[in-house]
Amino acid sequence: MEHRGSSFSSPRAYLRALAQTPTRLARRAGSVSTPFEEVSRVRARSGPDMQRTLRWFDLVGFGVGGMVGAGVFVTTGRAALDYAGPAVFLSYAIAGLCALLSAFCYTEFAVDLPVAGGAFSYLRVTFGEFAAFLTGANLMMDYVMSNAAVARSFTAYLGTAIGVSTDKWRLTVSTLPKGFNQIDMVAVVVVLIITLIICYSTRESSVVNMVLTALHILFIAFVIVVGFWQGDWKNFTEPADPKHHPSGFLPHGISGVFNGAAMVYLSYIGYDAVSTMAEEVRDPVKDIPIGVSGSVILVTIFYCLMAASMSKLLPYDMIDPEAPFSAAFRGNSNGWGWVSNVIGMGASFGILTSLLVAMLGQARYMCVIGRSSVVPTWFARVHPRTSTPVNASAFLGIFTAAIALFTDLNVLLDLVSIGTLFVFYMVANAVIYRRYVALGTTNPRPTLSFLCSLTFTSIMFTLVWHLAPPGKPKDIMLGACGVIALAMLQIFHCMVPQVRKPEFWGVPLMPWIPSVSIFLNIFLLGSLNGPSYVRFGFFSGLAVLVYVFYSVHASFDAEEDGFLGQKAGEILMESKESEDPSIKV
Repeated sequence: MEHRGSSFSSPRAYLRALAQTPTRLARRAGSVSTPFEEVSRVRARSGPDMQRTLRWFDLVGFGVGGMVGAGVFVTTGRAALDYAGPAVFLSYAIAGLCALLSAFCYTEFAVDLPVAGGAFSYLRVTFGEFAAFLTGANLMMDYVMSNAAVARSFTAYLGTAIGVSTDKWRLTVSTLPKGFNQIDMVAVVVVLIITLIICYSTRESSVVNMVLTALHILFIAFVIVVGFWQGDWKNFTEPADPKHHPSGFLPHGISGVFNGAAMVYLSYIGYDAVSTMAEEVRDPVKDIPIGVSGSVILVTIFYCLMAASMSKLLPYDMIDPEAPFSAAFRGNSNGWGWVSNVIGMGASFGILTSLLVAMLGQARYMCVIGRSSVVPTWFARVHPRTSTPVNASAFLGIFTAAIALFTDLNVLLDLVSIGTLFVFYMVANAVIYRRYVALGTTNPRPTLSFLCSLTFTSIMFTLVWHLAPPGKPKDIMLGACGVIALAMLQIFHCMVPQVRKPEFWGVPLMPWIPSVSIFLNIFLLGSLNGPSYVRFGFFSGLAVLVYVFYSVHASFDAEEDGFLGQKAGEILMESKESEDPSIKV
């Protein structure tokens, strides 16, 4: 039943609620949910349960399908030409390790808290409602924007596959401003069809994803084999124009490899959507760790092989940064030009799988955000026949299609990524905080001081790396930041004991792995451009306004009516019960 809170029953009631905003903010912004509440009372707000039909191979399929999209066909060329050179496959290996560390943090939460909310739920049980809403709102906007961008790129790659110019697929409206004047009906149709699929059934969505992913992997394997077959090993060390481009396997040094890793890391974004399937997994303890980590490892192998085959195929200074694989074969005089069409078809399948997984993930995020009452609970409803969040899926599908209809790809790409990296950073912090702080029984200051100090040191390292001129002073400053971070980490590890250990699966080498994840995500955030930060600031400000003028009052009403929250004593009692050593491993 839809609950209409008293704060919105009339204009006078809303004005009265606004007058109480400071009090309600103090009460709700830091309110921390519990795992028990998330899997019981909060989940019950969706009505029927989502069916537990997924196994580990479904999650691996979703993870691979979500990550191996069209991005690798673009980022590889840019990273090789500008930064890593022939060693671009090392950049993919480093980025894959970074993704795996973040995946460990997601896995610990997903096993302990098998609900559909992903990072939103993880942050809500750790840092409270406002932190969860702020990061969740940015993540939702990233999902919608990136999905619209991916849908428009499908038109471009499909045109490449069948040899038809993209301009013939789109209608140009001269009265609209540039960047918003090309109407793309193909992108709209693709988004709406996928929306119908994910509304119908998660099980059938997995089958469709498996088929498309298998076809995409076949195309990738073909590209890898042909690249190694047609390539020349000398391209790993010799550029085409040695007078203007440095030679060697590492033409720009090890720093170029790390800068390349920062660029290609965005090709790994997508595995976080797998954690939103936790509520539909038969055996979360077994299936989620295999699904999340296994998909990251498989994708890393694919990416490294693709990058190595491209480096063997062409000298790095001849690579087309916009379409490296297609351009390499298109200009081939040995009769291999048709391979560019094959690459376009393979990328088209990859776009469909990444779009399918991302739209599944965004709908489940919105569903759980609706359960918490910070957005209308209409979004939380699960259809009794399909066992899917139909309302959230349909709304976000139509919203995504509307943006994909007229917004240029380049405009959209300037708006994505920063929110997702910020959420990865927050989840890594949350893993450490939950291991070392127990509500009502542990002083959180040592842990918070460590996390803030680690963040500050990581920011300083990142600023020096990107802004300081090359030379000995830069090396000294980088080394000093590294030594300080390691010293802080070791002191924290020795001085502050863990108060909570996971019952089933936990991040190994605590707190080292999540701390490295924090550092790497900050470093990658430092590599993004100015428009990304403008977008993040704009949408964060908009999210704050929505929270202050709507969400805090809706969640306050839900708490008053008994739908959300617990008394402090109940939370403390549950916290102590959950930390009983007799049930820990």
